[in-house]
Amino acid sequence: MKRFAFGLLMMVGILALISACGTSKTEEDKTDSTSGTTDTATEGEDKAEKETIIIGIDDKFAPMGFRDEKNEIVGFDIDYARAAAEHMGMEAKFQPIDWKTKETELASGRIDLIWNGYTITDERKEKVLFTKPYLRNAQVVATLADNEEITKLADLDGKVIGLQALSSASDALSADPVHEKVKDITEFADNVLALTDLKTGRVDAVVIDEVVIDYYMSKEEGTFKVLEESLAPEEYGVGVKKGNEELLESLQAALDAMNEDGTAAEISNKWFGEDKVVK
Repeated sequence: MKRFAFGLLMMVGILALISACGTSKTEEDKTDSTSGTTDTATEGEDKAEKETIIIGIDDKFAPMGFRDEKNEIVGFDIDYARAAAEHMGMEAKFQPIDWKTKETELASGRIDLIWNGYTITDERKEKVLFTKPYLRNAQVVATLADNEEITKLADLDGKVIGLQALSSASDALSADPVHEKVKDITEFADNVLALTDLKTGRVDAVVIDEVVIDYYMSKEEGTFKVLEESLAPEEYGVGVKKGNEELLESLQAALDAMNEDGTAAEISNKWFGEDKVVK
């Protein structure tokens, strides 16, 4: 009886050992299989990652690109650039920059594009490549709504004028004969500061982009007025680093596609209430 019990225990032990070996091999196979699947999935995810395109902006240039009440960067150009990047199979990253050094930032490679109400001028064409114009604008003169002394450009004689430094507003004022008669020109880092000084009376008028002052007039009704005479009509384009024709062509193809499929019109209607995009 003892021999029988001993033999039975031996058989149970042998079966348990065989079972353990089989399980170990099965688990090893599972581990190998899982590992292979994970590696494949990771490779697929890496390949699916989009290339990032860095866009230099002035984050106080409403409604083109600015920060909302949540400090998030929003605006027409922001939506427009994101949509273009998507058409290109890329992801847009927005980099606030000192607008006075925008061309330097582009030339250094720290940004890939200048895209934030960037006016096309002959001088800038010598430094950067431009897309075709996508929006028309004008440099206008804004003053306080109750200012009865300034109703036309000639009334700027002897007045203190504010504007954003190294902007197309500065170029427009310099090109007009009235700049020789103004008392002083005060330059600001951005339009918000210029309009703040206008409201406090430290400047008499501000030279500014029409699309920008239109936005602030809608936000602060009855505060500002714009003279009927404009200083200079202009057009916005996207700036690309000299020598990067491949990126320029890809971007222009995306912008053209957005005109055709209605994306550009949809974004324009969201910000301006009408389709203002140049076709």
